[in-house]
Amino acid sequence: MSHTVLHRWKNIQLAEIDVDLPNGKSIRHTTIIHPGAAVILPITDDGDILLLRQFRPSLNKWILELPAGTIEGDESPIECARRELIEETGYSAQHFEPLGQCSPLAGFCDEIQYLFVAKGLSPNQSLLPDDDEVINVIKVSLDDIENWIKTDEITDGKTIACLSKAKLCGFLI
Repeated sequence: MSHTVLHRWKNIQLAEIDVDLPNGKSIRHTTIIHPGAAVILPITDDGDILLLRQFRPSLNKWILELPAGTIEGDESPIECARRELIEETGYSAQHFEPLGQCSPLAGFCDEIQYLFVAKGLSPNQSLLPDDDEVINVIKVSLDDIENWIKTDEITDGKTIACLSKAKLCGFLI
């Protein structure tokens, strides 16, 4: 598939790509080329969930979300999940269970988000956020999170998708 890069930021590209559609038409499509990301649902031994209160410059506001981050270089999704959990929460996990994947922006981005449940948490180090990240870690109950989703205090799509998938797969009761 040929493409023309219009802009680069970190390891993400805005590009125009040539696509042959299933109906036989060929089009030039503008898309974001993304290396993928890991989304982590960290569950404590007492059943609470580690959630981030993070300032998002694109929205110019604080949001509540699960830890997540972009895959770097030849890193695997699980390696990304391990790294991001430590960087964004200060915790490591003994066990990671894959939950599958999510396509958050399929209309204009090829990003795949790999979803994980993390258990056996233990404090590892202090937070190591990226330069553009402002993060506070909070420990909350599943009931609180579900209420916050119902009342739009949590609107982050990856968080809602990961929690839903974890609940459907029996990791949350």
